[in-house]
Amino acid sequence: MAGEMVHIEIPADDTEQSRAFWGGLFGWEFQNFEGGPGEYHMARLSDTSGAAITNMEAGKRGTRTYFAVDDINAGAARVKELGGESDDPMPVPQMGWFATCRDPHGNEFGLWQNDSNAG
Repeated sequence: MAGEMVHIEIPADDTEQSRAFWGGLFGWEFQNFEGGPGEYHMARLSDTSGAAITNMEAGKRGTRTYFAVDDINAGAARVKELGGESDDPMPVPQMGWFATCRDPHGNEFGLWQNDSNAG
């Protein structure tokens, strides 16, 4: 469903400590996602949502929430039309497409489109 929160990224310089904290707090079980530029540990929260602990942006603070869209390109274009910023959509092979964005006040968020043919 468009606008549904589907994923949250939690940045951490010490991913082991972060996984212990969030796993201990909510019982999340993490699996390592291979192939990225850094560590990316994912947990399934429900049938339609997940979370990740990542060290891909050293020193970053604050979570990034991803929202579902039906069309990643149209979503990224709409962000720009409304005065925000959007990076170019990127594939996650066999899973979907994402775009990192900022609202007019600089708040980070992401857009996500499921697409098993992405890649």
